[in-house]
Amino acid sequence: MKLEYFIAKRLITAKDHKSSISAPIIKIAITAIALGMIMMIVSIATGIGLQQKIRQKVSAFNGHIIISSYNDNNSDVSTSPISIRQPFYPKFKNVEGISHVQAVASKAGIIRTEAAFEGVIFKGVGQDYQTENLKEYLVQGRLPNLTTNLNDEVLISQYLCNRLGLKLGDKFVTYFMKENSEGYNLRNFKIVGIYNSGFQEFDASYIIGDIRHVQRINKWRPDQVGAFEVFIDDFTQIGQKGKEVYQETSSTLDTQTIEEKFYYIFEWLKLFDFNIIVILIVMIAVSTINMVVALLVLILERTQMIGILKSIGANNWSIRKIFIYNAAYLIGRGLLWGNAIGIGLLLIQKYFGVIQLNPESYYVNEAPVDINLFYILLLNIGTITVCLLVLLVPSYIITKITPSKSIRFE
Repeated sequence: MKLEYFIAKRLITAKDHKSSISAPIIKIAITAIALGMIMMIVSIATGIGLQQKIRQKVSAFNGHIIISSYNDNNSDVSTSPISIRQPFYPKFKNVEGISHVQAVASKAGIIRTEAAFEGVIFKGVGQDYQTENLKEYLVQGRLPNLTTNLNDEVLISQYLCNRLGLKLGDKFVTYFMKENSEGYNLRNFKIVGIYNSGFQEFDASYIIGDIRHVQRINKWRPDQVGAFEVFIDDFTQIGQKGKEVYQETSSTLDTQTIEEKFYYIFEWLKLFDFNIIVILIVMIAVSTINMVVALLVLILERTQMIGILKSIGANNWSIRKIFIYNAAYLIGRGLLWGNAIGIGLLLIQKYFGVIQLNPESYYVNEAPVDINLFYILLLNIGTITVCLLVLLVPSYIITKITPSKSIRFE
């Protein structure tokens, strides 16, 4: 083993090796491995990062599982009240993995200003609302105060402010249709916070305020709400948890996961998994092909050395291991550069947001990245394993080289 490693090391560091015909081919192979690793690291980090960011945004405004009446299961507006006295509220004890449950109620309305008007959904929330989910998207002001008496404070999106010509601290009038569609209710609200989620479907619709406004407009009792939003610990189990929550709720209530409600978004996200797999296969294939070519050139270039080694008693497998060690060293160099550059690019994007995206197409303002060292380690191990296994095939050519002919090889 030591002798084979020593010979491989001498083969790598030999001066004539650096000036030989194989030198540019080896450089190309190392470069291909480095570029392949960069592409794989970036594709996985950005693909998973985008998936996680969009899931986070959708759940911030809707929870992971929505419990509502059957009349409201396909609507963003609450029409049928639900009693807040439920066995799963405020703690969902019968299902494991539930982190939070909050009561909400929504009402469609129209904001009218001197400059324009916009249709909106007023989302009423209470003291149990998980405000931490929205703080990330807060660009000005603060969140409404829900712990005191009923007030006129609301959180509105930057998109709606631009459309309506409003700014932080402004007051505006909102018109809500009555339940019997006869006339309307008028409410004055004050902007205390402005958010920008980059998710135009929500930014163009939602303003967030006190749930008691919806209760009074709809003439509901204080213990009646429109729906419950349930948050789970592990998003990968959302399908299973959705079924368990449905089984533990009343027969008069329906449940819907955000994957079901926003199926078009999550079906689109699944395409990223396919794209990542394709990129991984292509990049590993390119790296492997380049290493195979480089190894074949090395073998042909060192035919005389192979003959000499065989003539002094070295067996085929020992000589094959010399070249495989050499190839492993070259692969390692390529991976080292690929990891350094790939992770460096991800860190630049994470902290400086160099690459911007169109939120209308991608639901985010900048390309999000998820730097997962475990995935990067698996990529490196997988690349090394595949390349070395494939290189066993071209190294088989060594068994066909005979000392009598190879020593005279020029």
